Amino acid sequence: MPGTCVIGLQWGDEAKGKIVDLLTARHDVVVRYQGGANAGHTVVHGGQTYKLSLLPSGVLTPGVTCVIAGGVVFNPAKAIEELDELLGRGVEDCDNLKLSDRVHVIFPWHFAEDRALDHSAGSTETIGTTGRGIGPCYRDKVGRTYAMRLGDLYRPGAKEKIEQITAAKNKLLATLHDGDDFEPLDAAAIYEQYKAFADRLEPYVCDTTEYLLTAAEAGRNILFEGAQGALLDVDHGTYPYVTSSNSSGVGVSNGSGLPAKYVNHVIGIVKAYSTRVGGGPFPTEQDNDIGQKIRDAGNEYGTVTKRPRRCGWLDAVAIRYTSRLSGVDSICVMLLDVLSGFDELKICTEYEIDGQRTNVFPSHVDDLRKAKPVYETVPGWSEDVTGARTLDDLPAAARAYLDRIAELVGVPVEMVSVGPDRDATIPTEYRGVLAAAQ
Repeated sequence: MPGTCVIGLQWGDEAKGKIVDLLTARHDVVVRYQGGANAGHTVVHGGQTYKLSLLPSGVLTPGVTCVIAGGVVFNPAKAIEELDELLGRGVEDCDNLKLSDRVHVIFPWHFAEDRALDHSAGSTETIGTTGRGIGPCYRDKVGRTYAMRLGDLYRPGAKEKIEQITAAKNKLLATLHDGDDFEPLDAAAIYEQYKAFADRLEPYVCDTTEYLLTAAEAGRNILFEGAQGALLDVDHGTYPYVTSSNSSGVGVSNGSGLPAKYVNHVIGIVKAYSTRVGGGPFPTEQDNDIGQKIRDAGNEYGTVTKRPRRCGWLDAVAIRYTSRLSGVDSICVMLLDVLSGFDELKICTEYEIDGQRTNVFPSHVDDLRKAKPVYETVPGWSEDVTGARTLDDLPAAARAYLDRIAELVGVPVEMVSVGPDRDATIPTEYRGVLAAAQ
């Protein structure tokens, strides 16, 4: 029973959706297990481009069951919006979607808190929230008192609980506004709105933990779809400039409810360069013409937020760390075509911190902020590689670049992407899950 997990190894936006889409047909079940509607992914399927932020990429593949597991924080309005768009564009298998009754629901008070609390106390550098209520919902999940799960909306007392939480949140929000005009949230309106959401989604809601355990025990092939990237992991990333869930490989089991023994192969997804959104240290950032050239060539603007991403050279120190953290067996190098036209490329192989060189990724953000990248310069290439379909089609310098990445990270490259279309994905000699699928 192959259980495969796809994990982003950088700060998100690594083009994981394309790889999940490629893999989906080889699996019976696709699971989204953490994050929320802040995790945009673009999938080109059947000649059409789909931008999803909550539904699993596998929803586009007929016959595959798609699961949103209990570790996700759930925006019902966004889910319905994406469902309606898919149905309107002829996607017919949305009935295969299963929503966990354990997902924590994002409410209007979470959006309001997100707007009020984006800035760290005493700091002008923001955490980088997308403003979609993700962090406040996870905070309530852990705090428990003001949390509501999707299953709670179908139970007696849902209206009374929403009224109680709304009253408490109005007091909090009034304090956060500190005398500014504040319009209290309307509990009755919220209840009616979310009751309508629950009614619409009820056919999809079930105990996905039980479903997944039974599916795994029956030997069904399961694909786990990570959101964001491992450097944004709340426990192991560049805290506090992180997301609110375990976005590295360590989050698979607690988010899905399946023990780690059911994950047989972990694929790490990396861009051929580095990007980051929001605040936080970024050792290889190129806030210059090089960074802008990468941004323009790679269309580096957020799928969900449209914010321009910070761009820079590949950071092998960071990728080696997240690869080890996530138990990665192989990597896929994405957007290699973006680097065409550079005379030379740089790869960060070490950091210099307080005058000392190291290849160990720092555990504290202050040390990472001081880190000076130690670069290795390698030849670039001028050829357009978007038409390449085998490794032999790539320029020698591009193949050498891939080989060096594998050497520095310590795991083989399994696949190389040179464009958005499915067929613009090149298998390597490494016969992993993806290569075998070609």
